[in-house]
Amino acid sequence: LSLVYVLAMALTYTLAGVLAGLFGENLQVAFQNPWVLATFALVFVLLALSMFGFYELQLPSSLQSRLSEISNKQRGGSLAGVAIMGFLSALIVGPCVAPPLAGALIYIGQTGDALLGGLALFALSMGMGAPLIAIGTSAGKLLPRAGRWMDTVKAVFGVAMLGVAIFMLERIIPADIAMFLWGMLLVVSAIYMGALRHLEIEAGGWQKLWKGLGMVLLIYGALLLIGAAAGGKDTLQPLRGLVASGGAAAGHTEELRFKRIKSLADLQREVAQASAAGRPVMLDFYADWCISCKEMEKYTFADPKVIAALDGVLLLQADVTANDATDQALLQGHFGLPGPPAIIFYGSDGKERKRFRVVGFKGADEFATHVAEAIR
Repeated sequence: LSLVYVLAMALTYTLAGVLAGLFGENLQVAFQNPWVLATFALVFVLLALSMFGFYELQLPSSLQSRLSEISNKQRGGSLAGVAIMGFLSALIVGPCVAPPLAGALIYIGQTGDALLGGLALFALSMGMGAPLIAIGTSAGKLLPRAGRWMDTVKAVFGVAMLGVAIFMLERIIPADIAMFLWGMLLVVSAIYMGALRHLEIEAGGWQKLWKGLGMVLLIYGALLLIGAAAGGKDTLQPLRGLVASGGAAAGHTEELRFKRIKSLADLQREVAQASAAGRPVMLDFYADWCISCKEMEKYTFADPKVIAALDGVLLLQADVTANDATDQALLQGHFGLPGPPAIIFYGSDGKERKRFRVVGFKGADEFATHVAEAIR
């Protein structure tokens, strides 16, 4: 019976995930607007505050009472009755898990992937129902006692949601500000975990592990804050800004230099001039809110092998951050591409090498080989 109950609840959440994925393209377009990104980041902050206990999220009492009455009328002994109760519980209990559920739905909406949406929400609901299945099959012997651990779990979810909020803001705020926010989140979380609290000698293993993890977060958070103050932009290498400034006099780091274009007319003019000079062309579509675009810049375009492969190639870049009519006419109207990152190659004859289009992130080694074939 417990399995039927959980499966009915899981199917309800799965349906919600599939719908979020199917209609997610509209959210994808909306997420290109900085105001929308900031709004959703604020939503995650508010959801996180609810997990920290500042307030409770719940359905209106009248609607919650009505759903409870319908659920109570179902016969608990039959499989059909239990299934209906599981379906209704997804609506009744939903507000209790509103922060993680809302976060999952927003993320799925961004991907526009119905399969991912269904699987993600099914996994979430099965995880929620796993304790119930264990309790049902063990006749209640495995029933955990309520305690402080429940508040700890809520706090962990709250911190995770603050992390998602920063992740969204990374698309529209300077990299050093984002690094500062990550550092603050890790430092405050470490203090909450007791990184600065004296640990008693007789403390248990879990307490020592918890404090150790807190110390790691505290140290890394402090490095992020130092890196942000030094103008760093890489959260994985927070002190890179200090190293770069210290070694600036030692030599010059070679990097790709792109020429910005805006319209189809700009592109046609540049390609014609390059063709007259016998030069191939690479066009890169970029946007500030595109995470994969920044990964291409950081890990692919900065690689010496890629820089060498693009020697002699005219490098053009179309910044479609604004996503205005001109951007859409070039990206979607002319090339039929859904969005950045996307890379187009033209031969020295001025004709596009359509077989060699790149959509999405591509690693440095693979991209260097791809370039060599595209401009051959």
